[in-house]
Amino acid sequence: MKILIIEDQQELSDSIRTYLSHEKFTCETAYDYYAALEKVHLYDYACIILDINLPHGNGLTILQELKSDNKADGVLIISARNSLDDKVLGLNLGADDYLTKPFHMPELAARVAAIIRRKSFEGRNRIVLDKLSLDLQEKIVTGANGRADLTKKEYDLLIYFIANKNKVVTKEAIVEHLWGDSIDMADNYDFIYTHIKNLRKKLMQAGCPDYIRAVYGMGYKFSTTEGRRS
Repeated sequence: MKILIIEDQQELSDSIRTYLSHEKFTCETAYDYYAALEKVHLYDYACIILDINLPHGNGLTILQELKSDNKADGVLIISARNSLDDKVLGLNLGADDYLTKPFHMPELAARVAAIIRRKSFEGRNRIVLDKLSLDLQEKIVTGANGRADLTKKEYDLLIYFIANKNKVVTKEAIVEHLWGDSIDMADNYDFIYTHIKNLRKKLMQAGCPDYIRAVYGMGYKFSTTEGRRS
């Protein structure tokens, strides 16, 4: 799942990015108000980590922009301010959580994961769909025959499909959510086919039906009924 870190202190931003990357998140960064505003208008994120104090602007204004655009990105505010008024204002503007600096990285990661579970999976730690089971905290995927050993990208791809179950998702949307803006200049998205083929193969080896099907000229669709093949 893709995370945007809006934090002007580059050392802290790098630390957050490194830690969350190890937790299997795809991370992007923005160091000032204008760069952050451009990213939130161009892309969607599973969660945005948002500092209030930014060069050239205020993080709460970015939060207002998100809500006025009816975007569903989760938002975790981080700020050195320990004022109750700031916390209340941020939550009233639509933030999902608030964390005061300094903080421990495991707590930050836990709060990000909790926001994503609430936003995409109704707060559940475990998802069961037909013969497929996911432990969202341990990031373990199992089927009727046992565990499916997925790579980070394959796991992220499966989570993205489940979050958009029964919807057609385009190759462009998959790339943007899993690889972020670092791959904007790719000539084509043929590599997506390889990741999807490998994911399907591993799920079927674990005892799951083939839940993923191609929708000609549009993209792919994950369904526990329509995705099956005899």
